[in-house]
Amino acid sequence: MRIIGLAGWSGSGKTTLLARVIPVLIARGIRVSTVKHAHHGFDVDVPGKDSHTHRLAGATEVFVSSARRWAQIHELRDEDEPSLGDVLARLTPVDLVVVEGYKRHPHPKLEIHRAEVGKPLLQPDDDWIVAVASDGPLPDARVPVLDLDDAEKIADVLMIESVPVERLGTEAERV
Repeated sequence: MRIIGLAGWSGSGKTTLLARVIPVLIARGIRVSTVKHAHHGFDVDVPGKDSHTHRLAGATEVFVSSARRWAQIHELRDEDEPSLGDVLARLTPVDLVVVEGYKRHPHPKLEIHRAEVGKPLLQPDDDWIVAVASDGPLPDARVPVLDLDDAEKIADVLMIESVPVERLGTEAERV
């Protein structure tokens, strides 16, 4: 299983890009999973459903299963947030995991940059950024700059620059 991340300021288009690139990767026969980090509380459960009632009653985990999908909801209560490594260990093995968020974690990342967001590049301060996908030229970038609309080229870079998950511990020593 290989890993690479997408990093960028809020509003830069990380999710939009990922929604365009995943089908390109799948068309190439690559099995893809994603990990999305949220900085705020979120809820995937629906009030009024039995699973939601179970969780609110105090269940630590609720597992919902059907013929089409399953979901496991784990309520942290007083536990620490799991590390990216802990999250990756829970995933079913696939060819490529694309991480959205965890932008300060030491793993290879493609930065997504849009001038209209009005934020500086992350790349000069993050040695783990291997390329930038942008909606315009970035003459000061110290890594390759890709056209944000070129999903095929971006898919190439995600595969080429991703690393085996097992190397994350070793790679982190670079920091």
